[in-house]
Amino acid sequence: MKHLPVILIAEDDENLRLLLRHDLERRYEVRVAADGVEALEIIGQENVDLLVADIMMPRMDGFELVQEIRRRNIGIPAMMLTANQTFDAKRTGFRIGIDDYMTKPVNVEELLWRIKAILRRAGATEDEVLQIGAITVDAGKYSVARGDYGTSLPKKEFELLFKLVSSPGRIFTKTQLMEDVWGLDSESGEETIKTHMSRLRSSIADFPEISIVAIKGIGYKAQIDTDAKR
Repeated sequence: MKHLPVILIAEDDENLRLLLRHDLERRYEVRVAADGVEALEIIGQENVDLLVADIMMPRMDGFELVQEIRRRNIGIPAMMLTANQTFDAKRTGFRIGIDDYMTKPVNVEELLWRIKAILRRAGATEDEVLQIGAITVDAGKYSVARGDYGTSLPKKEFELLFKLVSSPGRIFTKTQLMEDVWGLDSESGEETIKTHMSRLRSSIADFPEISIVAIKGIGYKAQIDTDAKR
């Protein structure tokens, strides 16, 4: 099945790093690094679809990081996030091969627009439709279908399902799910997630290829078995 694009955030400001991770994880797989050296290690270990990097970082700054990536002929698109708004800084960035440049403070909505545009140009757009064997999970319709048979889910149930099946086997904590689906300001608790998970399991009972597994004391994960009997 298709997976969400992987965004790597290289930012030495811990608060901003955590904020960006939280906001981007609603749509993407996110990795984080506190400096360019750590970011380079992550790039060497797994596929990354887009680098979002600060310029001023310890050990290896954002410009040095992009230069090293380009020297190694790694074709990852790169966006700079920085408080430096000078023309010279922008010229340097584009000269060494960045794809976009955004100044701080960061407007998250604008950042998401820019990320989507870069991924689209790079051919790594985020999937609104996931294909799991013969099953189609469609974020535009909040639906799960196999051929001509399908069912539409309530918004929260679908968002839980989409998040889980986008990263099968990955365990999401109850806190992660609560924050990503209900938001940081929600007053709902773990019972809300438990109730919605119970409803979700009932809603997808006709699609045994997808199993929602509770991990005691931690959270939930999706298991995919395209050979499951219907």
